[in-house]
Amino acid sequence: MGLGRLRHEGIYQAILESHQKYGYPIRSLCQIGQVTRAAYYKWLNRKTPENEVKNIRLSKTIEVIHEQYPDKGYRRIKDDLERYHNQRVNDKRVLRICRKLNIKSTIKYANKGCTRQAANPQHIAENVLNREFKADKPNEKWLTDVTEFKYYVSGEKKKLYLSAIIDLYDRRIVSYVISDRNDNALVFETFDLALQESPNAKPLFHSDRGFQYTSRSFYKKLMNAGMTQSMSRVGKCIDNGP
Repeated sequence: MGLGRLRHEGIYQAILESHQKYGYPIRSLCQIGQVTRAAYYKWLNRKTPENEVKNIRLSKTIEVIHEQYPDKGYRRIKDDLERYHNQRVNDKRVLRICRKLNIKSTIKYANKGCTRQAANPQHIAENVLNREFKADKPNEKWLTDVTEFKYYVSGEKKKLYLSAIIDLYDRRIVSYVISDRNDNALVFETFDLALQESPNAKPLFHSDRGFQYTSRSFYKKLMNAGMTQSMSRVGKCIDNGP
């Protein structure tokens, strides 16, 4: 997959976050991201311009304030930055960052679920896996998910998505795809690559209720491959992770 310089920035951020939060090995993360360890460490040890560092720090703090108080506009956010976060900045800079992050004052609170579910799912499967995350043999149970990574370029928020399928027998990564779009193509390509890797596998295939997995097209893919579909219960993130 050809990845531009901007997307490499996001991949490096994703590697750093995954290593710090979950303890995943740098070597494995670099393989998934299709970057060399040398390039990653060069990025890690780079000297970031002071202005960019401040914009990134401000962007993250502004996002935190907005999530806690979505009714606040940029002027009140500026007040909070100075009063509670010891970050002095002018109105125009806060407004510019808010616009880049698409942050606007609102009194409505977003309905935050653990996944982007389909508004009108075409197919729903039972939770056959039922949190039995151990497998007795390879290709008995596959688990899949899409993970979103956020990164910043001059204060502007960008996103990358990692779609991966793992074998619950040994936690082997069967296939993965990285994209800047969270769409059907991301999940379908991941599944197709898994079939290329293990063409005779007929595992129990477990996912959350993301819109890609509840589509009729994906269900047909599973049926054609002779797999049994399993899905997490609504709002139960624990059903999709060991």
